[in-house]
Amino acid sequence: MFAGFYNTGIFVYQNLLRLVAPFNPKARQWVDGRRHWISNLSAKLADNKSPIAWFHAASLGEFEQGRPVIEAFRTQYPDYKILLTFFSPSGYEVRKNYDGADFIMYLPADSPANARSFVTLVRPQIAFFIKYEFWYNYLRELSAAQVPVVSFSAIFRPNQLFFKTYGGFYRTMLHYFDHILVQNLESLTLLKRIGLTRVTLAGDTRFDRVTQVAFARKDIPAAKAFKNGMPVLVIGSAWPEDMKVLIPFLNQFDKPMKAIIAPHEIHDEEIEKWRTELNRTSVRFSQTQLPSFDQSTIQSFEILFIDNVGMLSSLYQYGEFAYIGGAFKQGLHNILEAATFGMPIFFGPDYDKFQEAVDLVTEGAAFPVTTAKELLELFTRQYADSADTAQISRNYVQRNIGATAQVMQVIKHLMSERLNKQKPDY
Repeated sequence: MFAGFYNTGIFVYQNLLRLVAPFNPKARQWVDGRRHWISNLSAKLADNKSPIAWFHAASLGEFEQGRPVIEAFRTQYPDYKILLTFFSPSGYEVRKNYDGADFIMYLPADSPANARSFVTLVRPQIAFFIKYEFWYNYLRELSAAQVPVVSFSAIFRPNQLFFKTYGGFYRTMLHYFDHILVQNLESLTLLKRIGLTRVTLAGDTRFDRVTQVAFARKDIPAAKAFKNGMPVLVIGSAWPEDMKVLIPFLNQFDKPMKAIIAPHEIHDEEIEKWRTELNRTSVRFSQTQLPSFDQSTIQSFEILFIDNVGMLSSLYQYGEFAYIGGAFKQGLHNILEAATFGMPIFFGPDYDKFQEAVDLVTEGAAFPVTTAKELLELFTRQYADSADTAQISRNYVQRNIGATAQVMQVIKHLMSERLNKQKPDY
């Protein structure tokens, strides 16, 4: 009965997206990206003779979380081809040319027919779902085909349907996994309470990823010249709700400091509006790249607006402080990219679903704020003495590295069991 309700929900969801697709760009990408998927996938796999490992990520954030495992898997199992699927356009459209995977596509909607066709076509030897993804029909088909299935960097909370008295259908999904590697002790305890035994507390693979990113950071000459030895606040993935707090704060803060502002979405009119509301001199990054721009003047500006994408993770190297957007409404963005460089971190009030934010607040290296006044008070204290906070932040990242190695250890066991045509019993 519950499976019927679930499948009806998938059907309704698909058709709603088709209805709004002509008016909504993201819905249109979602729909268009799944057209003729069977023929497209068949063509991609036509000449493939290699075994396939399937990795699925909901969106860009989950992909970045899974990337260390994808790359470690490719190194350890070079004979395998990697298929990478995305649910969201915000993941696929950004990473559709990622060279760490052999095949990249949207995941077809989780209908019984789609799941059956997909698993039959791909014939994966192992499948991975990153963090939050639980698709009933795909999991059922993988189980029927005796394909080992792993969830890693997963996180669970007591209010999720898996743990409700009426959540039996959702608990069924969890039992399809051959192993689940979780981020925290609470998740481990919750899963064991409902009878899951193939569970490991491994932590979050994002720590491995942000360490890789920090090590491979790119020099940005314009940002370095802009800094000019001054303390810098890097504002990453800012939304309008964040700017309503940040603009009054920046207008009131009277100590020597510069700011680099990277909006989450680049809208020219919005950036220009923010520039007029600030009482500080500002320049857009794109302006600094024009041949006519006098590079000797960049150090005179107080605010640098980043009007492109893909640069943020390298910008944190120029900061002493960070504010990360999304925690007023959309969902807190990646704070670990800033934390790995060692600095106090500020963000909005809605952060409790993000374990790393909870941890850093508890340890005294991150500070949630609701108003410009709160931000001004907390920031002023950190400005006076941030050395201890910066070290806490840096140490937190360093001691949480290593989840990828634990995932790979589980994979080793599962691959061995797969070769022996047995289900794991550890």
